[in-house]
Amino acid sequence: MVGAVAAIVSFGLSLVIWKLSMKYRLYPKIRSRDVHTRPTPRLGGVAMFIGVLAGFAVASQLPTFSLVFAEPLKVFALLGSALIIVLIGVADDIWDLDWVTKLAGQILAAGLLAWQVPLVSFPFIEGVAVVSPFMSLALTVLLVVLVMNAVNFIDGLDGLVAGVAIIANVVYFVYSYLLQLRGSTDYFNLSTLISVVVIGVCFGFLFLNWHPAKLFMGDAGALLVGLLMAASTVAVSGQISPDEFTDDRASLLPSLIPIVLPFAILLVPLLDFALAVFRRLRAGKSPFTADRQHLHHRLLDMGHSHLHAVLILYAWTTVVALGCLGFMFLDTVPTLIILAVGLIICTVVTLAPLSRRKRAEAAAQLASPNDAAAPSAELDPLDVASTDSIRIVPSTTAKEKPTG
Repeated sequence: MVGAVAAIVSFGLSLVIWKLSMKYRLYPKIRSRDVHTRPTPRLGGVAMFIGVLAGFAVASQLPTFSLVFAEPLKVFALLGSALIIVLIGVADDIWDLDWVTKLAGQILAAGLLAWQVPLVSFPFIEGVAVVSPFMSLALTVLLVVLVMNAVNFIDGLDGLVAGVAIIANVVYFVYSYLLQLRGSTDYFNLSTLISVVVIGVCFGFLFLNWHPAKLFMGDAGALLVGLLMAASTVAVSGQISPDEFTDDRASLLPSLIPIVLPFAILLVPLLDFALAVFRRLRAGKSPFTADRQHLHHRLLDMGHSHLHAVLILYAWTTVVALGCLGFMFLDTVPTLIILAVGLIICTVVTLAPLSRRKRAEAAAQLASPNDAAAPSAELDPLDVASTDSIRIVPSTTAKEKPTG
């Protein structure tokens, strides 16, 4: 019920915001790094935030979540930090704030959350490590800011962030629910509620964000999703011990679930974030300098269509997250085999355009110059398909650094 209300409110308000934005032209110009080819409103994060408020309002009236609202300061801190990050995101979507201002707002929001929902401990193989209050605050702020920016970095294709968030939070919901059945922690309810709300608002928003998108969530929506996912992780991960997952200490992998799973469900955004930071620092730039070399951009440049690129990133998220969760249900060896097969399939699908491109180029080189049916070595059909989806010329100009 909570997720359904969040989805309905998110969808309804997204529709209203889209119509108003198109009527009053509330959309920015297309930037050099953008994939879309027509001006599109970016205020979907506002509808998502109101959907979050609606979901929490309904949950507050349900006995199932009474434990969550027995500590109202935690809820107020979470929603207050969400409000701050949405305001920062909206301001950036409208006025394009500098990275220092955005980072300061993110730290403020993360600090408010850490005040009431801190990572008081985190799991190790042999138990739980309890940290000092200062270290707890610092680690929580660092984690929240990291996840927010990681999610924001992958917000470059229609439906990518919303779909990845739905997959990740479904897996984390199952994980939190299993902790409830084990009686491992009293804090799972907050994590479960956050997961359900995120699934709802992203599902409702996805109807207008699916390719070709009518509305973008913007920085407000992407940072909001990242904040909520980080809060869900903090609310449950630091409260349990790996000892809960195995009675046989020789079975190491199941005991790593509380450590690995939060990173597994965020594989795509965290990997993209790490590569982006490394790439920009190596070039002597700020880590927050925008470019067109994210994972989704590279998939398009390889020859994948817009939709295929999104589905491939969905697949990577699903395989890794479910593979890690599988250790709670299956023995180690079968789980590793299933995970390995899934990763191999994802790799083959991801790299498939490269082999097709090589075959097309080889055919062009071997073909007679007078053969009109032979594919052009300069621009083969695969290049044309990729170019049509991103509207750039696949030559030396595609390697130029964007100005935005």
